[in-house]
Amino acid sequence: MSELVTGEAVALELRPARLPSRALAVLLDLVAAMAVYVAVTIVLVTSTASLDEAAQTALSIATFVLVLVGGPIAVETLSHGRSLGKLACGLRVVRDDGGPIRFRHALVRGLIGVIEILMTFGIVACIASFVSARGRRLGDVFAGTLVVRERIPVTRTAFVPPPPPWLAGRFSGLDLSAVPDGLWLAVRQYLTRMQQLDPQVGWSMAERLASDLAERTGAPVPQGVPPAAYLAAVVQERQAREARRAFGSDVGRAATPTTVPATNGRAVSPEARGGTPAVYGPPAGAPEVVSEPSAEERPAESPAGSAGERPGTGFVPPA
Repeated sequence: MSELVTGEAVALELRPARLPSRALAVLLDLVAAMAVYVAVTIVLVTSTASLDEAAQTALSIATFVLVLVGGPIAVETLSHGRSLGKLACGLRVVRDDGGPIRFRHALVRGLIGVIEILMTFGIVACIASFVSARGRRLGDVFAGTLVVRERIPVTRTAFVPPPPPWLAGRFSGLDLSAVPDGLWLAVRQYLTRMQQLDPQVGWSMAERLASDLAERTGAPVPQGVPPAAYLAAVVQERQAREARRAFGSDVGRAATPTTVPATNGRAVSPEARGGTPAVYGPPAGAPEVVSEPSAEERPAESPAGSAGERPGTGFVPPA
């Protein structure tokens, strides 16, 4: 299985097609191409019986090139990598990055396919597929393509728990350009499985991932912020940036959760609102870290008035 990581820290799984399914798809394509070639040849022989032998030979070569070489190239280009045989077997030709192929990819695959499939009866293609880790033949290697399976079982996407509301937007100034895709994938896998881990093991893994992430961003983990909550907040910030880049400046901000006030000025957690619980605190037995509120979060204190002074007016009535 080949994996790519998108901007949302989601692994895109590309399942390379196996050799039997690819061989069956090529066989179906060859049968269809030969049927078309025979039909076109019969029509040409019937309609060009009055021509000399040299002209008929030239037409036969042109028909062979156009039908057996140009035909598959045109079909793969127009169908974005799905020929008749691949459509029947549930396969598709894609680029190495998972995108649809273009004419140049189909052209390289078709020209090299004449040598490794038609002229050698598929022996070279089979050997190259056995040697390649992803089952690619020589045409795929030179074209930068991969034949993948489209009909795969539907799996449920793992849910990444959101960060605490009081961390929303706190890491909007981090530079995330130096964080590699492998680290994003490791962080996402931890967040989706942290409820299944032992508390001590999960806490140590979160500390290690948070340390690696802080080293890549150049900013240390804020004091008093649990490492798992820090990871969830940074992943959410990356998703918000990707959403703003793709759909506009207001989408990512609208998707960022905000703190919901409750009684006594305390924020309502996702668990209290009926959401998916997420444990970000330290494991049992670890000392609890209490962070003091910043100067902006402290309520403004009104100056005490003098005796007889009306609050908020500064007026002292005469005796």
